[in-house]
Amino acid sequence: MPSFDEALQRAGEFGRFQRRVFLLLCLTGVTFAFLFVAVVFLGSRPERFWCRGPGAAALAERCGWSAEEEWNRTAPERAGPGSCQRFLLEAADATATATATANANANASAAAAALSCADPLAAFPNRSAPLVPCRGGWRYVQAHSTVVSEFDLVCANAWMLDLTQAILNLGFLAGAFTLGYAADRYGRIVVYLISCFGVGVTGVVVAFAPNFPVFVVFRFLQGVFAKGTWMTCYVIVTEIVGSKQRRIVGIVIQMFFTLGIILLPGIAYFIPNWQGIQLAITLPNFLFLLYYWAVPESPRWLVTRKKGDEALKILRSIAKCNGKYLSPSFSEITVTDEEVSNPSFLDLVRTPQMRKCTLILMFAWFTSALVYQGLVMRLGIVGGNLYMNFFISGVVELPAALLILLTIERLGRRLPFAASNILAGVACLVTAFLPEGTPWLRTTVATLGRLGITMAFEIVYLVNSELYPTTLRNFGVSLCSGLCDFGGIVAPFLLFRLAALWLELPLIIFGVLASVCGGLVMLLPETKGIALPETVDDVEKLGSPPSYKCGRKQKAPVPGAPL
Repeated sequence: MPSFDEALQRAGEFGRFQRRVFLLLCLTGVTFAFLFVAVVFLGSRPERFWCRGPGAAALAERCGWSAEEEWNRTAPERAGPGSCQRFLLEAADATATATATANANANASAAAAALSCADPLAAFPNRSAPLVPCRGGWRYVQAHSTVVSEFDLVCANAWMLDLTQAILNLGFLAGAFTLGYAADRYGRIVVYLISCFGVGVTGVVVAFAPNFPVFVVFRFLQGVFAKGTWMTCYVIVTEIVGSKQRRIVGIVIQMFFTLGIILLPGIAYFIPNWQGIQLAITLPNFLFLLYYWAVPESPRWLVTRKKGDEALKILRSIAKCNGKYLSPSFSEITVTDEEVSNPSFLDLVRTPQMRKCTLILMFAWFTSALVYQGLVMRLGIVGGNLYMNFFISGVVELPAALLILLTIERLGRRLPFAASNILAGVACLVTAFLPEGTPWLRTTVATLGRLGITMAFEIVYLVNSELYPTTLRNFGVSLCSGLCDFGGIVAPFLLFRLAALWLELPLIIFGVLASVCGGLVMLLPETKGIALPETVDDVEKLGSPPSYKCGRKQKAPVPGAPL
């Protein structure tokens, strides 16, 4: 009975049909990138913000001040561009505070009249009203409205912006397990279409959320469905091409993720509010529902579900589209890959080599996501032209895929993997200590760090799948990549909270983690030029030194066999 791979080879492993489906599904990477990093623009910090009490608000209305004039006259100068306190300009309270010997029952209107439009602080003896904590009434000076100004995520509530990105990544993590399981049980394309619809609906609710709790809940759900779109499109693409093309399509599809990074600043620049940006990055997902008529179910999955007749029907359509012919002899097909029933984490750490690979790969996934998201979000707090800086950082990612394709077959996987992490780590550490007066040098070094971590992020996908046996590959990759989402949960808190102490402190953390990761991945076995392992025993033999006899490489003897 012919195998599925043999039937696919006859039908065409990367013909016109696969190229069409590949291009259509790659567009999912663009919209997933939008959501992945949109917080930089959705939650950008206002240029200026300050707290306005009832007295200041009434005075501004009476005097007809613009936001700029109100800032100049009533915002505490000693508090910097963002004040978490306000002047006590309420009429009665101001009078009682300014002069202790004055009549406490002074007429409020008389006190209010003392607050001059030209100089509201003239009513105070030292021309400096007392400062009190803010309890609402924030005022913002900004070009575009953002989530920060919509829900007042400043000062004591600033951590809530970190929470929005952490919640999104928590949704990614939940989606990886729930929708990953659903795709294995109910089919790839049906889960893909449901996920696209889910991203669209939840994204619209996020855009019109009436309050912060609703915003957070539906952002979590959007993360769940978005991970479903990304995972299933990636799986479908790799399952409909031949084994020789899987590596290149797996890397090229991530170039469309980079394309999304490049397009996002343009979208954010021309749309003046965060709701519009949210809709622009969400609504294209509804267009993907048209794939119901363009993208079939994965025939490989159909075979694993004992639906060989449906799989053959799709394979014959593929062959016809590719200008091939699938002979009637292919009446039944099988899939050679066999999965372990109910695999567990213990299967990944029971033997020494598997344990080493699992722990290192989990750390690599965590570090790649943490450093990558941290560097992206950092663009929103370092100043300068956010749109141009974000665009340039996205363009820098494009050579990453090309460098990977040029190096992994020549130098192997391990060396480029380690070098890219070390490059990212060293660049982060150097950038942290470069003087402020050299912006061009800081930008150049930081750009190299972004290139390095992008390469590391893309290589870990490939290395992870090559280091696990067929019997544990899907489970192992899913488990390890879950650390990617955990890194994304940690990233915003680590970046914004530590940057509040010292702007460069997160870079030092990123640099140390990436450098350590670069050293650890050198301990992994090299997989260049070897067949994918089928069993745990095959993995244990990876990296074992070959035995030699009379100058010729020999196979290692089987234990118990005669020499």
